[in-house]
Amino acid sequence: MDFPGTGRRVLVSGASRGLGRAVARAFAQNGDRVAVHYGSRADEARATLESLPGTGHVLVGGDLTDPAATARVADAAADALGGLDVLVNNAAVNIRHPLPETPYDTWVAAWQQHVAVNLLATANLSHLAGRRMIDQGTGGRIVNIGSRGAFRGEPDHPAYGATKAAVHALGQSLAVSLAPHGIAVASVAPGFFATERVAPRLTGAEGEAIRAQSPFGRVAAPEEIAAAVLWLASPAAEWSSGTVLDLNGASHLRT
Repeated sequence: MDFPGTGRRVLVSGASRGLGRAVARAFAQNGDRVAVHYGSRADEARATLESLPGTGHVLVGGDLTDPAATARVADAAADALGGLDVLVNNAAVNIRHPLPETPYDTWVAAWQQHVAVNLLATANLSHLAGRRMIDQGTGGRIVNIGSRGAFRGEPDHPAYGATKAAVHALGQSLAVSLAPHGIAVASVAPGFFATERVAPRLTGAEGEAIRAQSPFGRVAAPEEIAAAVLWLASPAAEWSSGTVLDLNGASHLRT
């Protein structure tokens, strides 16, 4: 299939700020049209939308923990863009809940929220976008935002690590099932990268320890992760379907 390298119709979930914003900008700078999804941060999502170069971008809000609302998000994005060629599953939660100090009720709630957002929303959006891509008959790309924590363990955020591991596995399963339709599916597994949300952790002794995890002595910029996502969504990356791409500055090596 002649999958285009630009001018594509792209849905980025959780694009109101941070990595989602950087991903939306990367696609817009590439000449693609982007549906900027948000859950509750409408003002920040609007700022993302207004920062995108080019025209034809759209804002789409909806609670991805609700399957019906998720369907409305996919429908709204496809209707506004005239279809979907690329889905980036970026929306996620990451709430601290170390077992030794977390009450059981809080533990259960944390796991339910992580599963609902990180895993089930990713699965549901992938189905909705994948079916549209199949029906369009022109191929497509799905890129999932996973995590280094799926491999090295997350003692303070175990549900985050577990759900991101599940996202990697989901992507590999979909890569096999969707390849006959010209749809490539891949995941990235970032290490620590700087966003507004984690800025306080990058100060003082904790920040020094985090930067020391990488032999480069720094953390990533969101734009570095976004560049890899953009490549995985490109025509040149079809043979990378099924991959989980480590983006952690050699801070965690696996074989």
